[in-house]
Amino acid sequence: MNKPLRRISLFCGLLVLALLIRTNWLQYVQAEELSTRKENRRVQIAQYATERGNIIVAGEPITGSKVTDGSDYKFKRTYMNGELWAPVTGYASQAYGSTQLESLEDGILTGNDDRLFFDRTIGMFTGEKKQGGNVVTTLNPDAQKAAFEALGSKKGAAAAIDPRTGAILALVSTPSYDPSRFAGNSKDDEKAWVELKDSEDKNLVNRALRETYPPGSTFKVVTAAAALEHGVVQDINAPTDTPDPYFLPGTRTEMVNHAKGCKEASLNDALKVSCNSVFANLGDKVTRDKMVETAEKFGFNNDKIDIPVRAFASVYDKKMGKDGNAQSSIGQFNTAATPLQMAMVTAAIANDGKLMKPYMVDQLTAPNLDIIEKHSPQEMSRPLSAANAQKVQEMMINVVENGTGTKAKIKDVKVGGKTGTAQHGEGNKKRPYAWFISYAENPDGTSPVAVAVVIEDSSADREDISGGGLAAPVAKAVMEAVLKNKG
Repeated sequence: MNKPLRRISLFCGLLVLALLIRTNWLQYVQAEELSTRKENRRVQIAQYATERGNIIVAGEPITGSKVTDGSDYKFKRTYMNGELWAPVTGYASQAYGSTQLESLEDGILTGNDDRLFFDRTIGMFTGEKKQGGNVVTTLNPDAQKAAFEALGSKKGAAAAIDPRTGAILALVSTPSYDPSRFAGNSKDDEKAWVELKDSEDKNLVNRALRETYPPGSTFKVVTAAAALEHGVVQDINAPTDTPDPYFLPGTRTEMVNHAKGCKEASLNDALKVSCNSVFANLGDKVTRDKMVETAEKFGFNNDKIDIPVRAFASVYDKKMGKDGNAQSSIGQFNTAATPLQMAMVTAAIANDGKLMKPYMVDQLTAPNLDIIEKHSPQEMSRPLSAANAQKVQEMMINVVENGTGTKAKIKDVKVGGKTGTAQHGEGNKKRPYAWFISYAENPDGTSPVAVAVVIEDSSADREDISGGGLAAPVAKAVMEAVLKNKG
């Protein structure tokens, strides 16, 4: 072979080698990246080529699928009572992707999860069409409906938990949206999406999980727990060493009380009427680091609380000064919490100091209803001892029976609660947030429930009682809905 031919042969050989390397690189290294790119419509077409499995509440589907007219996406998602359940399901849209359970459990719902490989293989031989599995939730439909209707046109959120297990019974955010409105990819879907996306009401935001608010006086139950756990208070009915007026540590700034009789008030009386000075004083005596320790045992500063949808981290500042810690001890300054977080606080107290990890998915099932995965309740932490939890329970019952939370009373049921009004805006000029946290169970010990409710931009006055006036009736409606379903 002459020299020019050898060179051509070598060059062609290098080209073939480069082609082989490139082909293998695409098939084995970049395959997943390419298959999941937004521009790869074949993936989306395949995703909507079959009916999705369903999200189940109390044995009934709250989702469905229907044939799409005039589109290469064969099926699109449908929702029953979409506005009611959107904070739970999220959305699955042919044009705008998916969120929450629709996204996190997409593999099960589409039937593409590796755990459904056997079902897909059997279907190839039997000729059965591919089907998605189902996501079975822990939600209580009566509690969900009660919260949604009680919140009505208000901006706000509610979360309810079974304290014994951590199972989420209700998760509501208002104003909500109907995911069916933009489940397809038509012009009407686009119009609905743009309208919701640009809404000042932030309909697409799940306020129960993805908004944090200053918790106001509802945080005082955390401060009470810290004072008991760290030995600052032994007797909840003994006077505290709290002067009136009380000045924030290291300042001449007076901590204002909206209640009377706060000078040297006992912990029990201070929670009943919500004395700011007593809890600021106790938070200072507990110290910032020990307040942080207790708050974190309740779930604060944890950015990995997945239910399985991830909640925003609630915050108790680790670096603030003494005056900031005193203010944070009454739920102001830099303290911020999601409604889910405050429901967790209440659940731990109601469960004698044991905080169970919150969860919303009870089980995943195959198309033939075989169980693929079953959730087992897990203990998350022990923020306070059983003895101290029972003392906080006693004080919270006193709040409902004789204090600021009387609108949460339920006949023949022991209800514990705490009101809260959180100031916000520059100079606290904006309308405050109204909060209420509570727990209850039937007299025979069945159907325990812990609830947290927040209402934004309310017409509340600037006194703590406003949380009891606006948010407490919502919590009461949720508790009543759960209590009637004994189990």
